[in-house]
Amino acid sequence: MDGRPTVEIMVSFPPAATEAEFRALTREDVLPAVVDLLGRADVVPFTEGSLPVYAVGDDLVLKLYPPLYRDEVTTERTALEVLHGVLPTPEPAGSGERDGWSWLLMRRLPGRTLNEAWPSLSPEDRQRLMPELGELLAALHAVDDPRLAVLAPPDWAQFVAAQRENVVEHHRRTGLDEAWLAQIPGFLGTVELGTPTVVPLHTEFMRDHVMVDPDGRVTGLFDFEPAMRGAAEYDFAAVGLFVTGGDGDLMRRFLDGYGQPVDPRRCLAYALLHVYSDFTWYLDILPTPPEPTLDALAAAWWGTGSGQCAPQ
Repeated sequence: MDGRPTVEIMVSFPPAATEAEFRALTREDVLPAVVDLLGRADVVPFTEGSLPVYAVGDDLVLKLYPPLYRDEVTTERTALEVLHGVLPTPEPAGSGERDGWSWLLMRRLPGRTLNEAWPSLSPEDRQRLMPELGELLAALHAVDDPRLAVLAPPDWAQFVAAQRENVVEHHRRTGLDEAWLAQIPGFLGTVELGTPTVVPLHTEFMRDHVMVDPDGRVTGLFDFEPAMRGAAEYDFAAVGLFVTGGDGDLMRRFLDGYGQPVDPRRCLAYALLHVYSDFTWYLDILPTPPEPTLDALAAAWWGTGSGQCAPQ
């Protein structure tokens, strides 16, 4: 030994300042920096999600926000700080930044995602679960906390107007057929969106983001990085598409738990205006409406009538 102090070399996070740099990375590419950051080796990447997420032991989860999306950590951390204890959401356990990457450590919710559990649930299990999910979304929409003012957009009406201005071009980029594109301006022109009460929105309330126990009971709701404040029906876009999936009976039961009805046409309007909307995909995975019109589609995917197709 020469008596000189040992210098520990920190493992750096890779560059991810552009979309191309970020998309070129795998979660395994980032894993050495995560292990170094946490100082523990029991870290396993999750395969799902738009941002890198890692299981840390049995009770923690680490979520990373590359420089390109680093502002989203403020949204998610604030939402969890406000909601934990009010709703079954992950408890924040720490946050920070390294090499331009932001990170959020949180307590892991028990169970598995509803998307994983769905195939094994009986029709009766699914029916029983819907009011519980409706109550969960209603509880989120009822939260009134000034700390949530940091959630985008600062002005809901301006956000809707901007989405509306680009709505046809947005759907053209996704490859939506011209026959559907031609209907969008006229349909939106007949839907009164008004000046709704602004509520906290998950924006992606879907089976992938709900956790359930082995009996199919809800244990939590997660993934709040795209959370917003706006009209409640904006959240129902994902409910009709990814929870009830065109089953009118399931939608009716969901709304029983939610506590009030929603207008299917307004739900469709917000689905068309949604930031992540992709109707080319939806038309592939959801029941085909009886007629190739947006009014028929609204009734088929957000209605509560009988005789509709079962969800995928």
